[in-house]
Amino acid sequence: MTAEQAGAPMDSAGSPGSGVGAEHSRLRSESALIGPVPAPGLHVMTWNIRRRSFALHPRRADRWRRRAPGVRSLLKTERPALLGVQEALADQAGFVAEALGGGHRFVGHGRGPHGHGEASPIYYDTERLELLDWEQRALSDTPHHPGSRSWGNLIPRIMVVAKFRDRATATTFLAVNTHLDHLSLSSRLSSVESIRELITGSELPGVVLGDMNAGPRSAPIRELLRGQALVDAWAVAERRESPEWGTFANYQEPRRDRARIDWIMVTPQVHVGRAVINTRRGPRGWASDHLPVQAVLHLDEAGGAR
Repeated sequence: MTAEQAGAPMDSAGSPGSGVGAEHSRLRSESALIGPVPAPGLHVMTWNIRRRSFALHPRRADRWRRRAPGVRSLLKTERPALLGVQEALADQAGFVAEALGGGHRFVGHGRGPHGHGEASPIYYDTERLELLDWEQRALSDTPHHPGSRSWGNLIPRIMVVAKFRDRATATTFLAVNTHLDHLSLSSRLSSVESIRELITGSELPGVVLGDMNAGPRSAPIRELLRGQALVDAWAVAERRESPEWGTFANYQEPRRDRARIDWIMVTPQVHVGRAVINTRRGPRGWASDHLPVQAVLHLDEAGGAR
């Protein structure tokens, strides 16, 4: 799909010592952990914002009306230049775009056969990044057949792929956003093979964002990082500005003894300056059952490390 076809919002319609700590967990400050970053740094984020529940009586913490102000506040404060979101329904996707401000647009639509349902959109700051091309692929044996399933997942899984030019550095790079299946290991393994093939088949620097439903020692993550086709931004960052919290906190105090299942990965020529897992709470509680992961990346004009 060409850049001209990319639109604005679619169809807008614990144990002791393991938790984040009471003082930190009640943080309500408007101060950013990273916030807007001057060039050549590029602030990127991945966040599963948790789909709006259709349950008749959803648990209090899960109600979108309670969580939405926290999503807005965090995004308005952090304002990443590149953001991969998972589990966004159409109205939530539009809400995220509005929270980021008028300079951001996004690509990606629902994973169903007709573009409905949960999406994994990529948001980008148009003042910093020029969208050159994008597509959405099903993670299946028929990637260009929307809604298709092949590898043991009961619901469709997708990846959104976008090619950008960084207006500040003239670097062209690929960005991938995905949400791997939560039940089927076979699906996760086949999906990461598709992502790896895409990255290794390109000469461009790459950034992979997503809820992988897999921790650092899992077979899917080992496969993605095999041979350093991709590297873990958290592991190679010059500075890690938070503990390594488990990113699926499920509306509870974050814990160090839980898995980091939300990921930012980069090709080796990308320099990672900072990384953080954001434990900021919203004004009415946790904004999502997942925690955002953020990093500051650096590319030079040739696409290499700073």
